[in-house]
Amino acid sequence: MSERQLEIRDWRSAEDGAGKVRILSLKEDTVLRAALESNLESAVTAAFLMLPESFSEEDLFVQIAGLSYSGDFRMLLGEEKAKVVNIVKPNIPHFRELYGQILFKNPQVLYKENQGRLEIDKSPEAQFTQLMTLPKTLQQEISYLMDTPGKNRDVEETLLQVAHDPDCGTVVRQGLSGIVRPSSVMQSTKGILTAGVKKSLIYSSMKVLKMWTGWTKKTS
Repeated sequence: MSERQLEIRDWRSAEDGAGKVRILSLKEDTVLRAALESNLESAVTAAFLMLPESFSEEDLFVQIAGLSYSGDFRMLLGEEKAKVVNIVKPNIPHFRELYGQILFKNPQVLYKENQGRLEIDKSPEAQFTQLMTLPKTLQQEISYLMDTPGKNRDVEETLLQVAHDPDCGTVVRQGLSGIVRPSSVMQSTKGILTAGVKKSLIYSSMKVLKMWTGWTKKTS
C-alpha cells in the first residue's frame, strides 16, 4: 500500500480523513478506492460513537459532515456554527446514496430507512468493537489523551477503558480535535501571512459579528 493510501486510511491529518470525500475516476487505483471506502466506514463509526442510542438520519449526517470541523481553530474565530447543518439539509439524498450500504450491512445498527431513524448498540462491548476499527491515528490520539503517565499501556487496553467510560463519545470528539486543530491552525496562519494581519483581523471580526447577530436573533 502506498504512502498516500495509508494517509487516507489512517487519517494522518484532517485533509486525509474525518469525513473528507474524494471522487475517483474509473481509471484510478483500486487499492486507493478501497482506502477511500474504508475512510467512509471510519467516518460512520466515529459518528456512531458520538451519538446517542437512537437518532435521526440528519443527526448522523450532520455528525459525519462535522467531523472535519471538530476542534477547528477557525470556528473559534466565529465561523458560522450552522454551517454543517446548512451543508447537510439540502443534500440528505446524496448522503443516503453515499452511506446507505454501509449502514445496512453494519450488524450493530438498525436502520429504519422509511422513518429516517437509526438505533445503535451502545454496550461497552459494541463500543470497544467500534473503537478498534477507528483509523490508527485517531486510536493513538485517544490513547494519548487517556493514558496515565508512567503506565505505558498499549492502545487496545486504553480503548477498552474508553469503551466502558460513560463519556466515550466526548473522548472520541477530543481525539478528533487533536487531529483537526493543528491543520486548521496551520491553514489560518497561512491565511494571515498571505493576506496580512490587518485584513485577517478584519475578516475574523466580521465573522464574530455575524455569529453574534445569529445568537441575538435566536434569543430575542
